[in-house]
Parts: sequence; C-alpha cells; structure tokens
Amino acid sequence: MKSEDYDFNQYQLKELKKLVGKGEGLTLEFKRKATYPEKIVREMIAFANTQGGILLVGIGDEGTIPGLKYPEDEAYLIKEALRKCNPALPVTESFILSAPSRTVIQYEVLDSKRKPHYYREADGTKSCYVRVDDKSIQASREVREIVKRSQRAKDIRFHYGDHEKLLMQYLDVNNTITLKKFCELSGLKKFYASKKLVLLVLADVLRITPHEKGDLFSLAFRAVAR
Repeated sequence: MKSEDYDFNQYQLKELKKLVGKGEGLTLEFKRKATYPEKIVREMIAFANTQGGILLVGIGDEGTIPGLKYPEDEAYLIKEALRKCNPALPVTESFILSAPSRTVIQYEVLDSKRKPHYYREADGTKSCYVRVDDKSIQASREVREIVKRSQRAKDIRFHYGDHEKLLMQYLDVNNTITLKKFCELSGLKKFYASKKLVLLVLADVLRITPHEKGDLFSLAFRAVAR
C-alpha cells in the first residue's frame, strides 16, 4: 500500500504540524525513517515506562515533514520489532497523509499499567528504557525496581537510622548523590545501599533522575532558606 491510498484529512495535518512545532521532548520523539526499527521500539518502551508519549515516523530532526513514500513497509518493520517487547506495549498506530504520495506514521504510546517493559536483544538479554527530557536511556537496576514497585506503592515505611541521617546531612549541603557516593559515605555494600535509596524514592523522600553515567538522587522537597 502506498501513501496515495490514504485519505487526506486537513484537520489531521494541521494537528500534526502543531505537534511537530513543539519539538522533541519528554513525550514526543521524531524519526525520519524506520531504518533501525529496534531503536524506534526502544523509544516506545521508554515512553511506556515513563509518562507515555507520541513517536512520529517521517519527521526530520529539524522539524521538517518529508513523510514516507511506503509507510506500510516501515510500519511492518516496526510491528516485527514490537514482537520483542515484554510485556506487549500499549500502542496505537495512525497514518497521516502529509503531502501527495507522502505519509507520516504516528504511534501513541500510553503510560503503561504493566511497567516495566523490556526489549529482548539479539543476544537474548533484556534491556529496559526510560525517558529523561528528550532522550531515552537504559534504566539502571534501581530505576527498574522503582518503576516496578511504584505501580503498587502505598504507605511506604522506612527506618530512619544512622545511614539515613548521614544521607540527609549530605543532601543538605549537596544537591545530589549517586549510589556509588552513598556507598562510600555510609560504608554499606552496594546491595544494601541500593535498597535504602530505592525505598526512600518510593516513600517520596528522595527523587531519582536517571542518568547514563549513574543515577542522581536528590531530596524530593528542599526547605527554602529564609
């Protein structure tokens, strides 16, 4: 099926241009083509594991709308890559005629209730992604645990001991701390330090910012000096 087989919808095109005009961000991603469908699906996984979002195929990075000549071929590649997701992703696919013989594919990904979602890599391993600003990054073990447990977290309790006190004192002076730094500060082994940080995030005491070079933990609420 070619682009000319789709009906032109002026309202759809207007809304598409309005959406593209916003630029890429936390809930919006552009792809020129589906040359690497696995990368597109990883972006979708990141949306599903975060707040949901829209991925547009047929859009240039600069916000141009060249569209696709054979959208069904591109959609097929993406559909096959989606089979490698577990659990299956909540995705809605739409075709928008952007110009004569040119179509943009819109994928709307819901904020999933079955987090976290994983992608099965060629070597059999599973990878998980989350969205941070306009980028999708691989999630750490801590982020995966928080994403998973936040679906059912209620009335989280934790013990405020010496390690927690050290952590709070450090964050009173410094804006952020990494898992590695907390291990050094507390003397805890990585496994136990990780458990404490995850619990404090789930209890809304800390906030986590995923980062490829090491997640950053900060106070969820910082007192304002008077």
